[in-house]
Amino acid sequence: MSGAITKAIKLSNHPVGVYRTDTLPEGALRFREGVWGCVVSMLNAAAIEGKSAAFDLKTVACNGGKAGLGLKEFETGVIEYFLSVGGKGGKPGEHYKKTPGLALNFVENLPKTKTENYIVFRPLEKMGGETPEVVVFLVNADQLSGLATLANYDSPTQDNVKILFGAGCMQSVLYALDEQEKGGKHCFIGLTDPSARKWISKDLLSFSIPYHRFIEMENNVKGSFLETEAWNIIRERIE
Repeated sequence: MSGAITKAIKLSNHPVGVYRTDTLPEGALRFREGVWGCVVSMLNAAAIEGKSAAFDLKTVACNGGKAGLGLKEFETGVIEYFLSVGGKGGKPGEHYKKTPGLALNFVENLPKTKTENYIVFRPLEKMGGETPEVVVFLVNADQLSGLATLANYDSPTQDNVKILFGAGCMQSVLYALDEQEKGGKHCFIGLTDPSARKWISKDLLSFSIPYHRFIEMENNVKGSFLETEAWNIIRERIE
């Protein structure tokens, strides 16, 4: 965890390591049992404020958050209406999918990644003896361009960065966890979810990297475009 990427993209906040564990970390932020809270707000606290946060099934009241952290899969029957046209469950529809059928297809095809006990967000430089499964960056457009280009730098394929529909926590955590488990190298742009955007700066998106791929990308910084004059021009304007 040399910080080569952090330095190259002039990141002023903290890359966040995500990992699952059987032990509750001491001093980690947690939601109170039965009290709704957005997982993305905790991701923001980890990245911007350098804090650690821990989640389990008892303290995540949001069904989207449970699914996005691998704590519990969605139960169908209501969720497909909530994500689309509404009419069931006492809440208006979010209209993120045109029909309940399309929403149901989305729900049924989410990764089956499972968190048995706790899942933790911790600034990468504070990981201690833990090894992250995913590294999440909160970045602006210039920084995103650097990460997306680096993700394709050493590959013969050009589709190594994906934007998938989902709740903000799915986009920033679940998809990358699944990719790590599969040994894949895809990275994921996230926090395009309108419901999650209010919890972060209007200028930021997430970029999530399976940990084994993060190590490769760290090692690829030296000798890459991130050391060229073209990138330095962009880097100088990053605040």
